[in-house]
Amino acid sequence: MRTLILGIGNTLLSDEGIGVHVLTALAPSLPDDPDITLLDGGTLSFTLAGPIEEADALIVIDAANLKSRAGDWRLFEGDAMDAFLMSNRKASVHEVGLTDLRAIAMLAGHWPERRALLAIQPRVVDWGELPTPEVAAAIPPVCAAIQELLQRWNHAA
Repeated sequence: MRTLILGIGNTLLSDEGIGVHVLTALAPSLPDDPDITLLDGGTLSFTLAGPIEEADALIVIDAANLKSRAGDWRLFEGDAMDAFLMSNRKASVHEVGLTDLRAIAMLAGHWPERRALLAIQPRVVDWGELPTPEVAAAIPPVCAAIQELLQRWNHAA
């Protein structure tokens, strides 16, 4: 099962870059598996449609407005991910939105059946190269959730 783990965010905008910071923390703990690809999606672009369409499974990590405390995070899996994306069309600093990439993949018939979004509530989206302490504290539990998700999906395959 080809799994794409996509970290999204601008690392120059403090908490907005949390998806990329999670990828950096996650990489050393993952097994050396050619079927798992870690991809820094930056601020998103249409070029990500190809890797998403080629994946059998997709895990996305991004800052999102969860209407909760900074550093809180939630896992949205399958249809719950789609519902969250469609209901949370926030103004974004991204070139394109994840909803746009979802639409492209759906049109091509390649939106991965196994998919999940780990959304983390930011505190600050302003100049800064590191996440705030509250948001940085979410990195270890989010990494653990990704590892658990991978194990569950691999056992189900």
